Amino acid sequence: MQQRNQLFDIWGTLYPGVTSLLLENFLLTIEDTRNAQKADTGIVDWYKDAVVYSLYADLFNTDFQGLITKLDYLKDLGVSCIWLLPVLDSPMRDAGFDIKDYYSIRPELLDASCSSCDQEVFRKFLSEAHNRNLKVIFDVSMNHTSDEHPWFLEAVKSKDNPFRDYFIWSETDTLYREARIIFKGIETSNWEKKGDAYFFHRFFNFQPDLNYKNPEVLFEMCRILLFWQNAGVDGFRADATPYIWKLEGTDCENLPQTHAVVKFFRAILDYVKPGSLLLAEACQQPAKVVEYMGDGDECQAAYHFPLMPRIFKSIAMQSGKPIEETLSKAFTPELPESGQWFTFLRCHDELSLELVYVTEEERKYIHQQYCRKPEWDFRLGEGISARLSELMDRDERRILLAYSIILTLHGTPVIYYGDEVGKYNDEQYYNETIALTGKDDTRFLARGKMDWIEIETALSRTDSFTSKVYYPLRHMLRVRNESTPFGRASLEFIETPDAPNGELLVFKREWNQKGWLVIHNLTDRERVISELSNKFNGSEILGKSLNGTIEPYGFRWIKLN
Repeated sequence: MQQRNQLFDIWGTLYPGVTSLLLENFLLTIEDTRNAQKADTGIVDWYKDAVVYSLYADLFNTDFQGLITKLDYLKDLGVSCIWLLPVLDSPMRDAGFDIKDYYSIRPELLDASCSSCDQEVFRKFLSEAHNRNLKVIFDVSMNHTSDEHPWFLEAVKSKDNPFRDYFIWSETDTLYREARIIFKGIETSNWEKKGDAYFFHRFFNFQPDLNYKNPEVLFEMCRILLFWQNAGVDGFRADATPYIWKLEGTDCENLPQTHAVVKFFRAILDYVKPGSLLLAEACQQPAKVVEYMGDGDECQAAYHFPLMPRIFKSIAMQSGKPIEETLSKAFTPELPESGQWFTFLRCHDELSLELVYVTEEERKYIHQQYCRKPEWDFRLGEGISARLSELMDRDERRILLAYSIILTLHGTPVIYYGDEVGKYNDEQYYNETIALTGKDDTRFLARGKMDWIEIETALSRTDSFTSKVYYPLRHMLRVRNESTPFGRASLEFIETPDAPNGELLVFKREWNQKGWLVIHNLTDRERVISELSNKFNGSEILGKSLNGTIEPYGFRWIKLN
């Protein structure tokens, strides 16, 4: 009843003057779905203890049949949640974020020998994943569709078509002029002409934005979420969340109506079946991102975007100060009780340097330190298209140092597919995809297919670069999963005379009177840690030794007595 009342309250906020009978009728249409679903009897906030692995199903291992064969690999690695990057039917001009059918998995990801078993293969994948206690979440583009979506194909037929109002149209291209162009260097306008009118798009010109001022659009998107919730998907990454609502005279980002729409999504999911994760993709400062968790009534989790570039900044500067400042209470607000940060080194594709969450000075510094080739540049300096191994100059010490940082700080860590085996940039895939899409999107460098024969051969050799990354990372994940829940523990940074300029990143994690001391040497020199060794009494779990020094780019996880 609480969610039902909330839905009607939100309706009045979004659509004042529009009869609530529309909402009443919509709720009647989903009663069968609501009655058929069983409440999740497990831990509702499971996402706080998860390790997430993000992947493109086709690039990871061809299709969902291939992905099923690699579930044991993922389980053995130590992940507990699979984040499927776009899998819904799409022309694939934007890696699947351009959706043409929200109710179908892309045919090439299913069993090619079975023309009628569309969802059967996907449901089998979900079942096999759940049998291994692996959660599954996937992307849904909430802000836009493909220009090949049936709604848009109908919308362009005539101004009188009922689907016309599913999108945003104007006779001129001068509305919403304060809205920034997100794909700088790729797009020059947020408007695209079709016939005698313009449609609005925040991303590529083949991705028309949806018009949530039309309540039918809100209902349609709710039906889509409920359809996949009923299929067994454990959560959704709500792509491009901040841009959902548009209002003239604003920058069309983070508007109150956008938050109301997100509250509606959360309430409808909980109304039908509590426990589904809603993950906000909001490239903003933490103070803005926290707003997408509301009072525990919007998304349960969101990405901590500023932490990622500042980890790279700290390693380049050989000082942990940028990380400490980013996670200070002055910069990163407290979360609601159900809230959680998702943290990452590579989220998907590029090291983002948007000026929304880094300063111009920081952007230039990080870009200068890590953009080692011109073709890595993305959005005119606002991103670097390179995999983790390339950014770290194929140095396994710095790769593992970065992983140790992300696995021991608070939040839920995300591992980008292939980074666990030191995958390089894929220039062949990049060139092939440019030819396919007609867009020079350098993020394709950081995608590419997993060569499992090559990977398995490399893993059989202990001296290979692949093994030097994979096996220590797997060990870290196993220790993390068996230890104090890092995703829930308190975080306290420790100052030490051993490193007055922040060369050592040291912090303590505590949960239920159990604790860890974690030490990272961010420098390329051996550092003394005698003061820390004398101050804290504990048993070392990860690291070469606790003898008063720590090797270049080394780290220690110490279980405190």
